[in-house]
Amino acid sequence: MKICQIVKPLVSTNRIPEMEHKHLQVVRDGSALAVAVDPVGTRPGDWVLCVGSSAAREAAGSKGYPSDLTIVGIIDHWEPEGESEA
Repeated sequence: MKICQIVKPLVSTNRIPEMEHKHLQVVRDGSALAVAVDPVGTRPGDWVLCVGSSAAREAAGSKGYPSDLTIVGIIDHWEPEGESEA
């Protein structure tokens, strides 16, 4: 699992049928950006738990689903290193 932060929604109207109407989010994993399937309903700024590989496909709803990153939970409280309150 990875801890990522939601940056913004990603809209893609042309999709293969297996993607159905799943929401997509741009997430920040350290300094890199990635796209994750969002079955839990996140908002920009949320810290989330993401899974990858075959776990991502299963978490998105099907082993045949073409995802390699899926959000599986919203973190209630998270202070990244170096951002703690003094």
